[in-house]
Amino acid sequence: MKKLRAALRRFAGMFSRGRREEDFASELEGHLQMHIEDNMRAGMTAEEARRDALVKLGGMERTRQAYRERGTAPFFETLWQDLRFALRQLLKNPGFTITAVLMLSLGIAASVAIFAFVDAALLKPLPYEDPRSLVDVTESVAVLPHANLSYPDYLDWKKMNHSFRSLDVYTGTGYLLDTPSGVEPTQGLRVTDGFFHTLGVLPLLGRDFYSGEDLLSAPRTVILSYSTWQKRFGGRKEVVGQSISLSGMPYTIVGVLPDSFEFAPRNTVEFWTTMHAGGGANTCDLRRSCHGLVGVARLKDGVSIAAALADTKAIAQQLERQYPDSNRGQTAAVESLTDAFVGDIRPILLLLLAGAGLLLLIACVNVASLLLVRSESRRREIAVRGALGASPLRLARQFVTEGVLLVLGSSLLGLVCAVFTSQALLRLIPKDMLVHMPYLRGIGMNFHVVCFAAAIAVMAAVIFSLTPIVQLSFGEMREGLTEGSRGSAGVLWRKVGANLTVLELAIATVLLVGAGLLGKSFYHLLHVELNFQPDHLATLSVALPEKVYAKDEQVVAARRQLMDRIAALPGVTSAAATSQLPVTMNGNTEWVRFVGRPYNGEHNEVNERDITANYFTTLKTRLIRGRFFNADEDATKPRVVIINEAFAKLYFPGQDPLGARMGDTTLSTKSIKEIVGVVDDLRESSLDEKTLPAVYYPADQSPDVYFNLVVRTSQDENALLPTLVSTIHQFDRGIGTSEESTMMLNIDESQTAYLHRSSAWLVGGFAALALLLGMIGLYGVIAYSVGQRTREIGVRMALGAQREMVQRMIMREGGRLAALGIVVGLVCSLGVTLTLRSVLFGVQSWDVGTLAGVALLLVAAALLASYVPARRAASINPVEALRAE
Repeated sequence: MKKLRAALRRFAGMFSRGRREEDFASELEGHLQMHIEDNMRAGMTAEEARRDALVKLGGMERTRQAYRERGTAPFFETLWQDLRFALRQLLKNPGFTITAVLMLSLGIAASVAIFAFVDAALLKPLPYEDPRSLVDVTESVAVLPHANLSYPDYLDWKKMNHSFRSLDVYTGTGYLLDTPSGVEPTQGLRVTDGFFHTLGVLPLLGRDFYSGEDLLSAPRTVILSYSTWQKRFGGRKEVVGQSISLSGMPYTIVGVLPDSFEFAPRNTVEFWTTMHAGGGANTCDLRRSCHGLVGVARLKDGVSIAAALADTKAIAQQLERQYPDSNRGQTAAVESLTDAFVGDIRPILLLLLAGAGLLLLIACVNVASLLLVRSESRRREIAVRGALGASPLRLARQFVTEGVLLVLGSSLLGLVCAVFTSQALLRLIPKDMLVHMPYLRGIGMNFHVVCFAAAIAVMAAVIFSLTPIVQLSFGEMREGLTEGSRGSAGVLWRKVGANLTVLELAIATVLLVGAGLLGKSFYHLLHVELNFQPDHLATLSVALPEKVYAKDEQVVAARRQLMDRIAALPGVTSAAATSQLPVTMNGNTEWVRFVGRPYNGEHNEVNERDITANYFTTLKTRLIRGRFFNADEDATKPRVVIINEAFAKLYFPGQDPLGARMGDTTLSTKSIKEIVGVVDDLRESSLDEKTLPAVYYPADQSPDVYFNLVVRTSQDENALLPTLVSTIHQFDRGIGTSEESTMMLNIDESQTAYLHRSSAWLVGGFAALALLLGMIGLYGVIAYSVGQRTREIGVRMALGAQREMVQRMIMREGGRLAALGIVVGLVCSLGVTLTLRSVLFGVQSWDVGTLAGVALLLVAAALLASYVPARRAASINPVEALRAE
């Protein structure tokens, strides 16, 4: 048994690398001795015999290497050697390695994090069946490119179109829901019967709406959102078939939507109910002039969006001819559902991705510059390796290995940072805005993002591998043994490095100009003329139960009593109500016509708001002429109206509008009102939208159970909000309250303000990093130039050049590079910033002040970056410099 084990050990040893090396070394030494003996017998000396034997064998080390490659897989073995050598080289130069990895990982992290948002919002398909065939369908008028549909128009479009497999509509609504803690306002959506079928969504539980279930004669049914099913009904399957009361009306639950379902425009909806046009408070639906619906359609196979648009426009023209009073000037708008959901943020995301890409480019340029410097210092090393027999391919593979290792480390660190960055950016989005961006849910390192990161890594690896290969000409390796590290190589590097620095500064200029324009745009946005004082204003939405306050007189009395109680609270100076809070949107419009003027059926579309008597005094909006409403102006008094200055300028140019009368397009007796006042252009629209003509009616002359409270306080408005809610519930626990906020918060966290603010900050951050990296690059070039020109500077100073002259010479070199980079950057900026026009507000893309400011900033930074190496050059001792050479 022992003999068997010994034999097995000897057999295994024959295949072990150590044993094979020993056997081959012994055999090779035997061959060498045989050749030496033959040569000595031929009359050679011992030294000559050994030298001739080595020549015949081809060199001991080369022969051993050839044997190893025959006995193993040479590619993998040399690859392992290259990896170990590359790792040793990177660890040997920690300063270079850490700097390169940090710069590259910074660029990768920024690019990947922003791309994650782009992928989620713009590339990821909507979670519906065949989302590419889904389109958003609306009407379009002069003041509103995407205006709501009327129900009669929807029925005609659905019947007459040749482009849609199905067409359905939806509109938002609110319900009061009885809960154990009291009445609570909830959001709902009224939809036509085929809405979920058009989207291609099946309920998780129960059934979809039946055909015809949206008609007024059908029973009222409701489908629950998944979150509502879990939160309000405990996730019980028995909920299907159960009856619930919404705003006092019975509804039967027929289904529950899946957790994955999302509908960005109305993602906070709890109850999806059938349309029931014309029922209850929805009598407006039956009028062709009442517009409150948005359409969702699925295209037929082979029909493009452009064809569908042409089809619906033709229908709109036909309806305009058929109904000239209600449909005059109305056309159609059709766009992909994805564009409708993310249209507002698309240009911002693409802008940020471009900024992150430019930052990545600067990082790559800087790392390439470091590699060029490093390759210069390794010229002698490469020359020696080439002289010892290393092939150009083997040397090139060594550089590729080092580049791949560098990129691999940077990519891993960059991906980790990108994950944290994307989550941090996600947390910065206000919650009220985030609920309308469900496509950002679960943002992270999915397949698309990982592929994007891999593409960046491959690109960087190619660049960093080729940079030293191109720089070092393998055909001149032997010259490197005698050239040293200076001379033509240094001149070449100064030229290449200078060009890279100019590129960096040009990119930094573009980013700085973009950041400056966005920052200036955001400043203008925050300082847009509101024509009211937003500080110390608390806001609150109120919903009176319709069954309790069924009559207009009851609504008026309840609202007045509520505001009297609120006005009596400590710290409250005044309280008012409005149908629509300011700084929200252009919408809730109506058509007006003037008594005594020619009328050709045109639609004079204006914003319409219902307000209480002290609304303008509460907001502190200036009265230009006339008067405000009186507190007793209700339905028993003559109907009156206040207009804004934009209305007066458009419809009464050079005239006094006071006393003029206006009404609806038919001038019905009930609609005619007298203009009693003109106020400043109160900002009704979002911050970046145009101010439209607006009319204000006394709320008591057209009462509604839904209204918004605006309360001015001399104290902290945030502290007042809980007191407002408790005061209202003390008056009537059946009243619903929601959206407690402040006017300043409404403005600061509006989508317009957030998108402009975030884009300004992020591009500004990219620009600051680009400026820092650019200055580091400029400093590196000038410092390297000083190092290469030490002997020249020493000779100049030995011949009488003053230190100030040397310092100016070096700073002129930095100034020349900076000036060239700034000029190229400014020229590029003029072209690039033209694409920013859609996201700028109150500033031109060629803003002279911004361009000049960026140029001055870069000049100052360039002088600072050049000063340190210039001062070092001026302090060179000519004797020591010449002795070192």
